[in-house]
Amino acid sequence: MLKERILTTLVVLPLFVAAAWFGGWWFTALVALFGLCAAGEFYRLVSKAKTPTMTRFGLAFVLLLIASPNLSYGDFATKQICILVLGIVISLVWLLFLRQKEMAFSSWVWSLGGVIYLGLLFSHAVALRGVTYGRNWVFFAIITNSCSDAAAYFIGRAWGRHHLAPNISPKKTWEGATGGIIGAVIAGVALSYLLNFPQEFGLGQAIFLSVLVSLAGQSGDLVESLFKRNMGAKESGNLLPGHGGVLDRIDSHIFVSVLLYYYALSLNAGWLSFF
Repeated sequence: MLKERILTTLVVLPLFVAAAWFGGWWFTALVALFGLCAAGEFYRLVSKAKTPTMTRFGLAFVLLLIASPNLSYGDFATKQICILVLGIVISLVWLLFLRQKEMAFSSWVWSLGGVIYLGLLFSHAVALRGVTYGRNWVFFAIITNSCSDAAAYFIGRAWGRHHLAPNISPKKTWEGATGGIIGAVIAGVALSYLLNFPQEFGLGQAIFLSVLVSLAGQSGDLVESLFKRNMGAKESGNLLPGHGGVLDRIDSHIFVSVLLYYYALSLNAGWLSFF
């Protein structure tokens, strides 16, 4: 299990780093691929445990939202709103053609939930690559969050005694969570010196942001664990050995991408100059 987890990370992590380096449609295509796989797992679990979903609609709009930062019209927020409104209207009309009318709105809620979770939120990973210093912000997001995840995993296994959220994820501990924060801070501080960032991004901001990245990543992991618990599933899939499904692998990165995108915009606008 541990060997498979490490080998999978050694394949997936460099893949994202390489795609982030080249940027453009290379990075968008990789994020879209992982987003679509995760969305497929999401809808499969919902359909199996709760209610049928409008899977084709969901996958199409997840793809549109993830690709939206590279579309030419409007700014990022405008494109997201337009696509989301269009999706809401189309999905509501779609309900009229469902065979199981008594499950129509349950199907709509879960289908749209997948679009928001894995399309709207994960599209921030692509948008982050497009901001000033975007390549380095993506590196910071991927590496810092991965170090947080690894530190939380190994420290939790070695010294974890006090459960963090036993009703959601019984194996997570406060010791592991603390270790994740420490791992993120070490990685974040190192990256703040190794990578090129705005002059305002000094040591204090690196420590502060690293803590936020770890907290966001661990929150994203817990959210996905709660989803799986509600669906009666242990893992979202089995595509990535040692990790489970794709959703199991990117759950923390979804929240981290949102955090880093708005943090980078705020820093570029001078809103975080108090550090």
